Amino acid sequence: MSTRSTTTVACPTCRKPVAWVAAEAFKPFCSERCKLIDLGDWATEAHKIPGEPLVDDPSDDDAYPGD
Repeated sequence: MSTRSTTTVACPTCRKPVAWVAAEAFKPFCSERCKLIDLGDWATEAHKIPGEPLVDDPSDDDAYPGD
């Protein structure tokens, strides 16, 4: 008999344990609610990936020389 343990991760939003199995439709989130909260945080830039901006600020006068 094989004993296979299920990997469990913490929901990034509420920290509730989530089994890493195909039946968990919202993994790594515990629910659609937590998934949407996280998406909203990215949309409002509450979450950011550190680094240099890829695009200059268009309001910067030097961004488009010759204009």
